[in-house]
Amino acid sequence: MNTDLTEEQMRRALFGSAVPAAQVTAPPEQSPIPDIALAQVVKPLPKQKVAKAFTPRLRVTMQVGNEFEGKTFELIHEADTLSTLLAEQEAVKAAKKKFRYVEVVSVKSMQTR
Repeated sequence: MNTDLTEEQMRRALFGSAVPAAQVTAPPEQSPIPDIALAQVVKPLPKQKVAKAFTPRLRVTMQVGNEFEGKTFELIHEADTLSTLLAEQEAVKAAKKKFRYVEVVSVKSMQTR
């Protein structure tokens, strides 16, 4: 193998021959243009409602009343949170607007499906 190459030989090795080959171009063929059919007007589709994502809910059950050790009622409050503490505070706050005595009985998770 010859290691003494001239600059011209190196250029040909890297980039190909210096004289570009004549490119043969075929004349573009004339294809017959098909008759264009008129497209029908498409009505826009009505927007589909997006399914709601799963919302965690807790059900807070309370015993409420306006008399001390008197008649009580069971009240159920539904909170949109995963925190039992926040659900309980929200339920007590809502019940205190109408009742004087509030006792939380239970906080349970609801199945919304």
